[in-house]
This record gives sequence, C-alpha cells and structure tokens, in this order.
Amino acid sequence: MKKTTTNNRAFYIWQKPEWPDFVWDNVLVTPILSAVEGRQMRLEGMLLALGIDIQQSTVLDSMTEDVVRSSEIEGELLNRDSVRSSIARHLGIQSVPSSWSDHYTEGVVQVQVDAMKNCERPLTKERLCDWHAALFPTGRSGMYKITVADWRQGEEPMLVVSGAMGKEKVHYEAPPSEIVPQEMELFMNWINDSKSGNNLLKAAVAHLWFVAIHPFDDGNGRIARTITDMLIARHNGARSLYYSISAEILKSRKQYYNLLEKISCGNLDITEWIVWFLKCADSAVATSENRLDNVLRKIKFWNLHADLPLNERQRKIINRLFDGFEGPLTSSKWAKICSCSPDTALRDITDLINKGILTKAPSGGRSSHYMLANF
Repeated sequence: MKKTTTNNRAFYIWQKPEWPDFVWDNVLVTPILSAVEGRQMRLEGMLLALGIDIQQSTVLDSMTEDVVRSSEIEGELLNRDSVRSSIARHLGIQSVPSSWSDHYTEGVVQVQVDAMKNCERPLTKERLCDWHAALFPTGRSGMYKITVADWRQGEEPMLVVSGAMGKEKVHYEAPPSEIVPQEMELFMNWINDSKSGNNLLKAAVAHLWFVAIHPFDDGNGRIARTITDMLIARHNGARSLYYSISAEILKSRKQYYNLLEKISCGNLDITEWIVWFLKCADSAVATSENRLDNVLRKIKFWNLHADLPLNERQRKIINRLFDGFEGPLTSSKWAKICSCSPDTALRDITDLINKGILTKAPSGGRSSHYMLANF
C-alpha cells in the first residue's frame, strides 16, 4: 500500500454508476456453461458408479490439489503430503498415512474443509474473518503486521502494485475502507440469496466481485478462490470438490492476473471474464476425468497382474505412474524414490520392460526415460 490521489473520474469498476450491476452476454456464456455442466454430470455419474472408496480418493486428490495450487498462485509452496494427510484427517479418511502439518498448513486446510463441508451455510463476516485468521495465524503477512479477522483499516488508498520499491506499477485501486462494510454486506446478501442464479455462474461473478472489493489487507485472492470452491460445492450438491479450478488458474496465472486487472479497470460487462473462468472449469473437470481414467486403468492393471511376481519397489513406482508421476521416469529418479542403488533401479526397470509393463520412451535427452505400456 502507498498513498496517492484518487482519480476523480470513474476509472475502476467500483467507481462506475452501475456498480455492482454486472452484465454479460448470455449468447456467449450459456453454451459454455451447459458444456461444463454436462461434463461435470458425466464425471459425477462415473464416480457414483465406482463406489465410495474411489469417490473419497477423488475428493481427497482434488482438495489436496486445490489447496496446494491456490497457495502456489500466491507464491507459497506447501508440502503436498502434509496437506493430503491433514485433509484426510479432517474428512475422517483413515487409509491415508499420517504426516506432520505445521500451523499454517492446518489453517489453510481448515478453511478449505469448512468451505466444502458447510457449503450451504450462509457466508457471513464472522465466517470470512475466521477464514482470514486461519490464513494469517501470526497476524503478519511476511514481515508486515496486518489487520487480521476484520475488514482492512489501513492507509488509503489500498493499491495492488508490483515492481521494486520506488518503481511500483499500480494495477488496481480498491474501494476506500470506509465503504467496505456496506460493499461486503451487499456481496454476502447476494451470495446467500438462493434465487440469485446458477451457482457455477455465481462462482465466476463472486470471484471477480470479491477481488474488486478487496476487503482484507491480504489474502483476498485465496479467499476469493475459496468462495469459488464453496459455490461449486453447492452447485454439485455433494458438499465435495471433484475438480480443482485453482490448478487450472495456476497454469495460466499471468493471464489470470492480467484479465482481472483488465476487467477491474473496465466496465460492468464481464463476459470475457466469465467465459475465461468457465473454460478453466471445463479444463479442470477434464483433468479430473483423466485422473479417474488412470484410476480405472490402475484397477484393471492390478486385476490383470494380481499374480505377477513384483518387488515392493516395482509396485511403488507402478502406482506412482498411475497416480500421476511428475516429469519423466529415469533410473536415477527410481533410485532416489526407492532409496536403492542405480544398478538395482536399472535391474528393476529392465525386468518390467521384459514383462511388458514398462516401455522406453522416445529419446528426449541424454538419459533414457520410461513410461507405462498401453493396457
């Protein structure tokens, strides 16, 4: 934040006379919304047919991905195993190995779990402030003391800036803190009105609206994405999250910020934002579908190879490959993951190639890498 003179002309979206009466082009939005909802219904149908264990696993994977990626958007890297273990504990899933979680990770997870399990509860100032307190347990953002568990009350105006000190670029100026309470009252009433429209569409509007108000000193993006997830959970009626929009936003983080800036400095026609958001949702559902396909392939594989003699290292790596191994599998990675020698890793790999389980991937560098054969 830094002081500046507020421009008298209506430059920012909240300064427009029509604020906050957002408009969009239904001719462009409706077909995309219908496509996302159709894909989402197919995903939910697949999950219902596969039983409670796979449903729980999918929810756990999606919520873990969402928490990790939403934090990563803000430049914060969380330990995935700690996040997964904490979510499993809060959801009462016993099959996940316990892993230590720090106070911050626990707070982030508690916010996400509350948004999912209690998605039908009204969104209130108390609830939002509880979320904010959980995200900032020390009362600080980095080195700086901030107002926690209350609307911002600091220097005016609240600016979103980037760049080195003295060379900052102002991307956005939020409404004055004195009008934040009334702005948030209007926002929360709209969120809680069951007649105010399709919840997936509401998620898109709510995300932009909340960020535009910028009610907290820090954490506005993370809480906006939590509200998005809460509305998606309402939309699917399952009090669960089957896909992660935050993961898709992370893939296009620069475009995400650029578009938020463009719309926040424009007019009340937010068609471009809604179309972009819904395409992210569609891509997120598609990613979850692909993950579910891998689960089915994994089940099919182990049913087919139940009696195949494999050691624990081989079983571990095969499961990792089905679950979404990051980057190429090399013998050095095998050795590191399994805590074995490079020679042992190469013998394990060669054995799986001879059994038709692994295949050598097309050359992509100095070291060979491997992938699952088609099943």
